[in-house]
Amino acid sequence: MSVLSHFDIQQSEMIDFIMEKVNRRQQPDILHGSLWKALPQFAIPVAATAILEQLFNASDLAVVGNFSQQDSTVAVAAVGANSPLIGLIVNLFIGIALGSNVVIAHVVGQGKKEAVEKAVHTSVIVALLGGIGVALLGELVAAPVLRLLQVPQEAFSAALLYLRIYLCGMPVILLYNFEAAIFRSIGETKVPLIALAGSGVLNVLLNLFFVVVLHRGVDGVAVATVISNAVSAAVLFFCLLHTKQSIRLQLRRLRIDPATLGQILRIGLPAGIQSALFSVSNIVIQSAVNSLGTDAMAASSAALNIELITYDILNAFAQACTTFVGQNFGAGSFPRCKKILFCCLLEGGVVLGAAIALILSLGKPLLSVFGSTEAVLKLGYLRLVIVMLSHFFSLLYEVFSGYLRGFGISFVPAVLTMLGVCCIRIAWIQFVFVRNQTFQTILIAYPISLFTTALLLFVALLCYHPAKRFGKTVRQVAD
Repeated sequence: MSVLSHFDIQQSEMIDFIMEKVNRRQQPDILHGSLWKALPQFAIPVAATAILEQLFNASDLAVVGNFSQQDSTVAVAAVGANSPLIGLIVNLFIGIALGSNVVIAHVVGQGKKEAVEKAVHTSVIVALLGGIGVALLGELVAAPVLRLLQVPQEAFSAALLYLRIYLCGMPVILLYNFEAAIFRSIGETKVPLIALAGSGVLNVLLNLFFVVVLHRGVDGVAVATVISNAVSAAVLFFCLLHTKQSIRLQLRRLRIDPATLGQILRIGLPAGIQSALFSVSNIVIQSAVNSLGTDAMAASSAALNIELITYDILNAFAQACTTFVGQNFGAGSFPRCKKILFCCLLEGGVVLGAAIALILSLGKPLLSVFGSTEAVLKLGYLRLVIVMLSHFFSLLYEVFSGYLRGFGISFVPAVLTMLGVCCIRIAWIQFVFVRNQTFQTILIAYPISLFTTALLLFVALLCYHPAKRFGKTVRQVAD
């Protein structure tokens, strides 16, 4: 039996397994029952999906750092230098996908089947067209952007090659994220996890095949990433075509509904811009890190791949807050919306604290997976400690933002995040780092900016009181 035939059989078995899960309707009860049980049931698979995705992406760094015939530090720096830029692009559309999540959650809560169908089909088209547009535009500006990032000359050509190949996969990367948002809008989080797990294993195997067997470098791991993302997007697309639930996809109905698109963009575009601006500030920080040399670049890249694990955990509870509040808002269950906020903060804080304690206890061994030198390990662990402890502030502002977006309030969180995170970090690099150009100086920007943002979002929450305000409006209309 050939390798391709064996892969086809495994892929078929994986799809059959996923379809069984899709049609069993084992999602958490978003509108009724215990939130203490339902929220982790939703959030943990979301966190696991994001963590697996990050671990599989980290395999790019680990493989080139340990097996590439290139200089390992240069190879890791070349791949890592692209992280903020790729994050900017992907996060913009993940934010827009969040708009799809909220819109679908609202109409699911209201029981509007036709509106659900319009939102699902519109979301898929937006993902595909957006991915194609980003891929074409990105290829044109890739080299100038990397120069703006001050990527060192010894890593520039490899970084550019990795970025160009990665951009070719943008249509399938964005499609997967929109498909995952569609499933999560009805509380189904296990299906995206299973699809990603299967394609992620393929990613690791292809990384080893291209680098160890074919002796490729950063181009090999980039091609492996594109192929694995295409597989995960295809699997979820197939599941949407064959699910028996309200989010079923029908090819003949694939078109953009202008009114639905307007709703998605009203909620998703501010969230996407927020995420993109967040990435802009990280690009400014990455540029400052790049100016310190390849050791700092490699340390920052390795630490980033680990610290994103704790961010994925807190962000999963923020997504849970958005989805649960969205459906309950649609159903008019306003007191339950407030309970969702408190449960997400408490349960998210407990899970986040446990994860931080575990990762910091294993910090240097984890960093050494990326083939780091002693200097890189020291700098990387310093970043882990400062950034991961700051994630408690991130939990606060992300859950506050998710709560407001669940009610359809998206513009205010975006503006406050821009002020609290982006402006402070950019100003810190421009006015503080230039006077004391050390790695530690860069890292201090994280706790300061995240604390400020959490405080701003807390004030916004007190001012809006969305559950009380919308509940009062509904009672007045009923009277």
